[in-house]
Amino acid sequence: MEIAVYSGSFNPLHIGHKAILEYLSEKAGFDMTYLVVTPHNPFKDAGLGNSGARRYEAAVKALSHYPALKARALDIELKMEAPQYTIRTLDALKKAEPGNNFTLVIGADNLAAFDRWKDYGRILREYGVAVFPRKGYHRGHDRARLLKQDPSFRIRLLDAPLVNISSSEIRAAMASGADVSRYLML
Repeated sequence: MEIAVYSGSFNPLHIGHKAILEYLSEKAGFDMTYLVVTPHNPFKDAGLGNSGARRYEAAVKALSHYPALKARALDIELKMEAPQYTIRTLDALKKAEPGNNFTLVIGADNLAAFDRWKDYGRILREYGVAVFPRKGYHRGHDRARLLKQDPSFRIRLLDAPLVNISSSEIRAAMASGADVSRYLML
């Protein structure tokens, strides 16, 4: 099976994530998407509030309402010893499911700094990435820059819709008392 590995804090899981999951399920050719809830992104603020366990439970509940997405939440990184590097997660998935092919799903913002990730070359050679657009980032330029380093890197640019909402914007709106229910993936 072709498995998309879509990891993040998902704090909270919102309609932008749903749009990406729909694209992966319906148009990108993946048989299943593993939504990997991360305990902490080393490139973002650690003080995000909700615990990993709560975010995982919320993801399981949200996904149960959308069976057509062919997605399932995983808490693999919540059970791993820190630091939870993506390469360790991908290797653990491959070891547990050797018959499946795994591709990491990231946003263009992550592709721009992907060469800062631990063992990024292994990720790009052995697993590959599927990159969805993000406002203000030029995936093609970043893809070309990385391919100059190694033409065997597997970097697939997805023709997915541009998602103009972020979890940090939703958290800020919630903190100010705004009703954000229409943006949440419930």
